[in-house]
Amino acid sequence: MAKDFRIVSLCPSNTELVFALGLGDYLVGVDNYSDYPADKLQHLPRLGPDLHIDIHLVEQLAPDLVLSSLSVPGMERVVDGIQSTGLRQIVCNAHNLSGVYEELEVIADAIPRAILDRAVVQRVLQGLKARVSRIQEWTQVHPTALRIYWEWWAKPVFSPAKENWLTEITHLAGAENIFATEPGQQVQDDGTRVCEGQPDMMFAVWTGIAQDKVPLAKIINRADSWRRTPAFQNRQIYVLSEGLYCRPGPRLVDGLEQLVGLLHPRFAEEQQLQPPYKYAPIRHISGEWVGGRQP
Repeated sequence: MAKDFRIVSLCPSNTELVFALGLGDYLVGVDNYSDYPADKLQHLPRLGPDLHIDIHLVEQLAPDLVLSSLSVPGMERVVDGIQSTGLRQIVCNAHNLSGVYEELEVIADAIPRAILDRAVVQRVLQGLKARVSRIQEWTQVHPTALRIYWEWWAKPVFSPAKENWLTEITHLAGAENIFATEPGQQVQDDGTRVCEGQPDMMFAVWTGIAQDKVPLAKIINRADSWRRTPAFQNRQIYVLSEGLYCRPGPRLVDGLEQLVGLLHPRFAEEQQLQPPYKYAPIRHISGEWVGGRQP
C-alpha cells in the first residue's frame, strides 16, 4: 500500500469518517479528542483540543489533506489558521445523515484513485443507507408516541433542536425529540420547557464527560417538576455514549440501531441487530450497566 499520502484530522467525527473509508493507515495526526477506533490511534501525534489546535504542529506533519470542522462553536479560528498555512483543507459541518454521506464523498474525491477505489466508497454509503432504510421502513408503519429528551448539558440545559442530527435519529427510530420544532441546532433552557414537554425517556449524553463520571445523584435529585415527568416517574433515564450521538459521523447509524434496540427490542431482535449494549455501554439511572458492559 502506498504511504505517500498524509491526512490530518482535527475532530473525532472526521477521524471516524477516515476510518469508515478504510483510510486509517494514511492518518499522520489527530486532535486530542479522537478516540475511535482506540487501538488504531494510540501512536499518532496529538495536535491539541478541537478549539486550540497547534497549527505549527500540523504544518510540521506536512499533510496532503487536513480535515477540519465547524461542529463546535469557536472552531472557525482553527479553520482560519489552517487556511493561512496554504495546506489543502476540507471543512466538515454535517447537521444530518445526508450531510455525513456527502462528506464521505467529498473526502473520497480528495483522495487519489490509486489509494481509494470509488467502488469502495459506494459500498460504504450503500451499507450505511441500507441499515437506516431497514429501520425507517418499519418505524414509518409502527410509529410510537414516545417523547425523548436528550441532554447535552444540565445547567443550563442544552438540548438538540430541529436542525440537529439527533432530532433526525429520534424520528427515524419512531419517536420524537421534545424540541423537534425548535429552530436551530440547540435549545438552552433552565429545565422549565423540558418539564413542560413531559418526556417519556431521557438520554444523557453530556459533552466531554465520560459515562461513569456523569453524577446520577444530581439527575435523580432534581426539582419536583422534573420528578413529575414520565421519564422520572418510570425511571426511563439512561446515560449513553456521546461517541454514538454527539458526533456527525458514520457511527450515528450505530447510535440509531442502539436507540431502536432500547425503544423496540422485539423488532431489533427480529432484525438480528446487536443487543443495545454491544454498540456502546449503557448506564441506567440506577447505576446498573445494561448487559454488564462498562466503558
